[in-house]
Amino acid sequence: MDISSYVLLSHEQALKRRLDVAANNIANMNTAGFRRERPVFREYVARDDSPAASAPSAPSNARTTSYVLDYGAMHDTASGSFQATGSALDLMIDGPGYLAVAAPGGGTAYTRAGFVRISQDGELTTAGGLPILGEGGTPITVPPEQLSTLSIGTDGTVTGKDGVLGRIAVTVFDDERGVSPRGDGLMAATGGRELGAAETTLRTGGIEGSNVEPIVETTAMVDILRAYQTSMKMSQDIEDMRRRAIDRLGKLG
Repeated sequence: MDISSYVLLSHEQALKRRLDVAANNIANMNTAGFRRERPVFREYVARDDSPAASAPSAPSNARTTSYVLDYGAMHDTASGSFQATGSALDLMIDGPGYLAVAAPGGGTAYTRAGFVRISQDGELTTAGGLPILGEGGTPITVPPEQLSTLSIGTDGTVTGKDGVLGRIAVTVFDDERGVSPRGDGLMAATGGRELGAAETTLRTGGIEGSNVEPIVETTAMVDILRAYQTSMKMSQDIEDMRRRAIDRLGKLG
């Protein structure tokens, strides 16, 4: 396989990555709190120090070859739209940050999906039953006699008829590149900091929808298909050129 084929192969692998990301975005367009991902690529330049590439008659750009490398994916931090649910406990973070939850198997995970439920033990949990953590990383427990008067303030304060029961923690990360999906609407990250009450703004009565725009993702998939078809055409042209060269050499022989 010659260099041109390797370059095309790296391009096609990048297109496959773009397609996987776009397909995942579309699949999660109705997932609460989901943030669309964007693939990130970088150029890898290989230097050719062979005698042929270093010959005085060789073009100046013949000594380097550019490939495409997958550099990972970043999520779009734009907020999704507010979707009313009819439940006074459901909430949406109005701004940056994540709800901290006790992750399965230990540790802390993060989510933007603001479905709030109350477990049989009286703890505030996500729709999947994971405890929602308050300030300092502790779960918030609601006594049974205060369930009917429970409310959540715009700063995350959880209040019952006898007063404050705790405050839901909102955690932000200075570098969003370190926040990565771990499945089930949860994110894995380290190095976050809790926002104070004055820095936190929550909207209750609904949740944040996905920020995926179906038309944008569908258009991206069409562009990917066209780019792949162009790459395949170039690959076929290179193969035809190679075949013609072999035929001419055979006739000279």
